[in-house]
Amino acid sequence: MALQEKYKELIDAANTAGVGNLSVREQDGVLYIDGTTNGTVKQQLWDTYERLDPNYASGDLVMNINSVAGVVEGAQLKVTTNSSNLNIRKGPSTNDEIVGKAARHEVVTLVSKENDQWWVVKTADGEQGYAYTQYLTPIG
Repeated sequence: MALQEKYKELIDAANTAGVGNLSVREQDGVLYIDGTTNGTVKQQLWDTYERLDPNYASGDLVMNINSVAGVVEGAQLKVTTNSSNLNIRKGPSTNDEIVGKAARHEVVTLVSKENDQWWVVKTADGEQGYAYTQYLTPIG
Protein backbone atom coordinates (compact mmCIF):
# COMPACT_ATOMS: atom_id res chain seq x y z
CA MET A 1 0.00 0.00 0.00
CA ALA A 2 2.97 2.36 0.42
CA LEU A 3 3.20 3.07 -3.32
CA GLN A 4 -0.50 3.91 -3.52
CA GLU A 5 0.09 6.44 -0.76
CA LYS A 6 3.18 7.85 -2.53
CA TYR A 7 1.22 8.31 -5.76
CA LYS A 8 -2.13 9.19 -4.15
CA GLU A 9 -2.23 12.57 -5.93
CA LEU A 10 -1.75 10.85 -9.30
CA ILE A 11 -4.41 8.18 -8.59
CA ASP A 12 -6.84 10.86 -7.36
CA ALA A 13 -6.20 12.93 -10.51
CA ALA A 14 -6.93 9.90 -12.70
CA ASN A 15 -10.17 9.25 -10.81
CA THR A 16 -11.23 12.91 -10.91
CA ALA A 17 -10.50 13.14 -14.65
CA GLY A 18 -12.68 10.11 -15.31
CA VAL A 19 -9.98 7.86 -16.80
CA GLY A 20 -11.81 4.93 -18.39
CA ASN A 21 -11.14 1.34 -17.34
CA LEU A 22 -8.90 2.67 -14.55
CA SER A 23 -6.92 -0.10 -12.89
CA VAL A 24 -4.48 0.47 -10.03
CA ARG A 25 -2.50 -2.48 -8.69
CA GLU A 26 0.70 -3.06 -6.81
CA GLN A 27 2.91 -6.02 -7.70
CA ASP A 28 6.51 -6.85 -6.83
CA GLY A 29 7.30 -3.34 -5.59
CA VAL A 30 5.82 -1.61 -8.64
CA LEU A 31 2.55 0.31 -8.90
CA TYR A 32 0.68 -0.15 -12.19
CA ILE A 33 -1.86 2.44 -13.33
CA ASP A 34 -3.75 1.55 -16.51
CA GLY A 35 -6.65 3.17 -18.35
CA THR A 36 -7.81 5.24 -21.31
CA THR A 37 -8.49 8.95 -21.68
CA ASN A 38 -8.01 11.90 -24.04
CA GLY A 39 -4.62 13.39 -24.86
CA THR A 40 -5.01 16.42 -22.60
CA VAL A 41 -5.73 14.36 -19.48
CA LYS A 42 -2.95 11.92 -20.36
CA GLN A 43 -0.44 14.79 -20.48
CA GLN A 44 -1.75 16.20 -17.18
CA LEU A 45 -1.23 12.81 -15.53
CA TRP A 46 2.34 12.57 -16.89
CA ASP A 47 3.01 16.09 -15.61
CA THR A 48 1.74 15.08 -12.14
CA TYR A 49 3.89 11.94 -12.21
CA GLU A 50 6.97 13.97 -13.16
CA ARG A 51 6.35 16.40 -10.29
CA LEU A 52 5.98 13.54 -7.77
CA ASP A 53 9.03 11.66 -9.05
CA PRO A 54 11.37 14.08 -10.88
CA ASN A 55 13.17 12.43 -13.80
CA TYR A 56 11.14 9.27 -13.04
CA ALA A 57 14.11 8.11 -10.97
CA SER A 58 12.28 5.75 -8.58
CA GLY A 59 11.30 3.19 -11.20
CA ASP A 60 8.41 2.08 -9.00
CA LEU A 61 5.50 3.14 -11.24
CA VAL A 62 4.32 1.94 -14.63
CA MET A 63 1.66 4.24 -16.06
CA ASN A 64 -0.07 2.85 -19.12
CA ILE A 65 -2.68 5.47 -19.94
CA ASN A 66 -3.74 5.21 -23.57
CA SER A 67 -5.56 7.83 -25.61
CA VAL A 68 -6.60 5.92 -28.69
CA ALA A 69 -10.25 6.85 -29.13
CA GLY A 70 -11.05 9.10 -32.05
CA VAL A 71 -7.53 9.28 -33.46
CA VAL A 72 -7.58 9.10 -37.26
CA GLU A 73 -4.89 8.63 -39.89
CA GLY A 74 -3.09 11.90 -40.56
CA ALA A 75 -3.50 13.03 -36.93
CA GLN A 76 -0.61 14.82 -35.24
CA LEU A 77 0.79 13.01 -32.20
CA LYS A 78 3.16 14.27 -29.52
CA VAL A 79 5.88 11.93 -28.29
CA THR A 80 5.37 11.59 -24.51
CA THR A 81 8.24 9.38 -23.43
CA ASN A 82 9.50 9.76 -19.86
CA SER A 83 12.83 11.31 -20.82
CA SER A 84 14.36 9.45 -23.77
CA ASN A 85 13.72 9.23 -27.49
CA LEU A 86 10.94 7.00 -28.85
CA ASN A 87 12.20 4.10 -30.94
CA ILE A 88 10.58 3.71 -34.35
CA ARG A 89 10.75 0.10 -35.48
CA LYS A 90 10.53 -1.96 -38.64
CA GLY A 91 7.63 -4.01 -37.21
CA PRO A 92 5.16 -4.00 -34.29
CA SER A 93 7.42 -5.53 -31.67
CA THR A 94 10.30 -4.53 -29.43
CA ASN A 95 12.18 -7.39 -31.13
CA ASP A 96 11.99 -5.60 -34.48
CA GLU A 97 14.88 -3.50 -35.75
CA ILE A 98 14.98 0.20 -34.81
CA VAL A 99 14.72 2.25 -38.02
CA GLY A 100 14.52 5.70 -36.46
CA LYS A 101 13.89 7.75 -33.33
CA ALA A 102 11.58 10.58 -32.34
CA ALA A 103 12.62 12.99 -29.58
CA ARG A 104 10.54 13.59 -26.45
CA HIS A 105 7.80 16.16 -27.27
CA GLU A 106 8.46 15.83 -31.03
CA VAL A 107 5.33 15.85 -33.19
CA VAL A 108 4.83 12.89 -35.55
CA THR A 109 2.02 11.99 -37.96
CA LEU A 110 -0.16 8.89 -37.65
CA VAL A 111 0.07 6.83 -40.85
CA SER A 112 -1.99 3.82 -39.72
CA LYS A 113 -2.99 1.80 -36.66
CA GLU A 114 -1.62 -1.74 -36.51
CA ASN A 115 -3.50 -2.38 -33.25
CA ASP A 116 -4.12 -0.62 -29.92
CA GLN A 117 -0.43 -1.00 -28.95
CA TRP A 118 1.45 -0.23 -32.18
CA TRP A 119 0.87 2.54 -34.71
CA VAL A 120 2.78 3.40 -37.86
CA VAL A 121 4.05 6.98 -37.60
CA LYS A 122 6.11 9.34 -39.73
CA THR A 123 8.51 11.95 -38.37
CA ALA A 124 9.07 15.41 -39.85
CA ASP A 125 12.36 14.02 -41.23
CA GLY A 126 10.44 11.34 -43.14
CA GLU A 127 11.37 8.38 -40.93
CA GLN A 128 8.45 5.95 -40.87
CA GLY A 129 7.81 2.86 -38.79
CA TYR A 130 6.05 1.36 -35.81
CA ALA A 131 5.87 3.17 -32.47
CA TYR A 132 4.43 2.01 -29.16
CA THR A 133 1.16 3.91 -28.58
CA GLN A 134 1.78 4.30 -24.84
CA TYR A 135 4.23 7.08 -25.72
CA LEU A 136 2.02 8.92 -28.26
CA THR A 137 -0.53 11.55 -27.29
CA PRO A 138 -2.94 13.07 -29.81
CA ILE A 139 -2.66 16.85 -30.13
CA GLY A 140 -5.89 18.77 -29.73
